[in-house]
Amino acid sequence: MTSRPSFAPLLEGFFTQRLIRQRHASAHTIASYRDTFRSLLRFVQQRLRKAPSALMLDDIDAPLVVAFLDDLEAKRGITARTRNLRLTAIHSFFRYVAFEAPAHAAQTLRVLAIPAGGARPANLVGTARRRTGPAAASGSRHCDHEHAECAKGSVRGVDSHETSRIFEAPFQGQS
Repeated sequence: MTSRPSFAPLLEGFFTQRLIRQRHASAHTIASYRDTFRSLLRFVQQRLRKAPSALMLDDIDAPLVVAFLDDLEAKRGITARTRNLRLTAIHSFFRYVAFEAPAHAAQTLRVLAIPAGGARPANLVGTARRRTGPAAASGSRHCDHEHAECAKGSVRGVDSHETSRIFEAPFQGQS
């Protein structure tokens, strides 16, 4: 039987254990991440009609994260840089989730596969491949399959070796 972990304790652990105790993140980083998750929780509450306290981890999937980022761009007019900062916070959280809720590896992989950048390519989520250059240092991934595959929850083409890289990736370079 697979348990459905609640989102709230994972988010609390991310801030208290990961950011504050392990990473010794700056007050600015914590405030930026807090603002990201406040915005995300407001968006999720409107979109899913669920109170933040009632959210389960599997409610926050890749299509929802992409919709959140698109909403920020469309309604708030944020720049690509701000979008990428929000995505960095979400990616950091899901790297934490990879260790805390390994039963949700496929969901974690799909969220971590969301690429940074202002103009996203048509290919959004699917097979994760290691990037080269600066993105490699952060453990970023990019995708080969179309967005529709993500919406269906497909991880076709992702082998266990690729998935294990995400869980073994160091936390260096991310706050």
